[in-house]
Amino acid sequence: MKNYDSAKRILVTGGGGFLGSHLCEHLLELGHEVLCVDNFYTGRRSNIAHLLSHPRFEILRHDICFPLYVEVDEIYNLACPASPVHYQFDPIQTTKTSVHGAINMLGLAKRLRIKILQASTSEVYGDPTIHPQTEDYWGNVNPIGVRSCYDEGKRCAETLFFDYNRQCGLKIKVARIFNTYGPRMHPNDGRVVSNFIVQALKNENITIFGSGNQTRSFCYVDDLIEGLIKLMDSNDNFTGPVNLGNADESTILSLARKIIELTESQSKIVFHSLPDDDPRQRQPHLELAKKVLNWQPITSIDEGLRKTISYFRTLVKKPPQQETNIYTFRPQSSEGRISLIQSAKK
Repeated sequence: MKNYDSAKRILVTGGGGFLGSHLCEHLLELGHEVLCVDNFYTGRRSNIAHLLSHPRFEILRHDICFPLYVEVDEIYNLACPASPVHYQFDPIQTTKTSVHGAINMLGLAKRLRIKILQASTSEVYGDPTIHPQTEDYWGNVNPIGVRSCYDEGKRCAETLFFDYNRQCGLKIKVARIFNTYGPRMHPNDGRVVSNFIVQALKNENITIFGSGNQTRSFCYVDDLIEGLIKLMDSNDNFTGPVNLGNADESTILSLARKIIELTESQSKIVFHSLPDDDPRQRQPHLELAKKVLNWQPITSIDEGLRKTISYFRTLVKKPPQQETNIYTFRPQSSEGRISLIQSAKK
């Protein structure tokens, strides 16, 4: 039941991305006003094109490495490249987005005296030595590896959030997000679900790095977004960090076989060497989320994959779109903050 009397003006950084666009959509459905901020480094205008005509939706092109001066009631900080292909392409910018971006958004929250949520990641656990991963585990991260721009950037962002909480009394929430999938994933982001589905739909070889026995736990996007909103709405005394994901663990090889089956593909599975620092196991311990947030995922892997495959099936059939490519785009300085409302409609 929507309660427009309690509607808030909510800032979502990274709102043009995979998770951000779903979050914007859900917040609008709950009756809130949404200010979507994105520099479209990895986010896509097509992800939010259907929201542009909504009377409570506003979009602003801005890089959060630069300060932002707006008036809002809450902040969800999701801005950061989130797949290895994207965050390793420009690792310095990735670290800057995590660290400078956190500083700027925390500064904004401090000035406005509002609550702010940080979208952290299971990557803070690195290649874990305990399984499943609990929130009190400090992690096993290589601080100088090719993935560390993301892993350590997010770990530093968490540090900043908790220091602002302790030193300034800022109301914070920290979510550690595990592997999430669903419609609007970038088809070329290098993540295993989107990779496998696109390859299967094109009847191309499905590429597995390593033996395929490494494990992941995949959470459907709608479940994850519900967890983020429940975390933001939880008691102010609960800061997290809290794991959000799906505890059903599967091997990469079994995922590939399942996607071949669901797509009725003729694809064959081929194997390549495992990238450096790639985690061997990844599974969230969810008891804290169940206890404090009364949250747990409800979408089965088969149901989630069918919805995701349906999205990519439509995407694969479309002619190539003239949309910004990660490999050629460099975000400009966002001083002056350019509105994208008109350009996004084109």
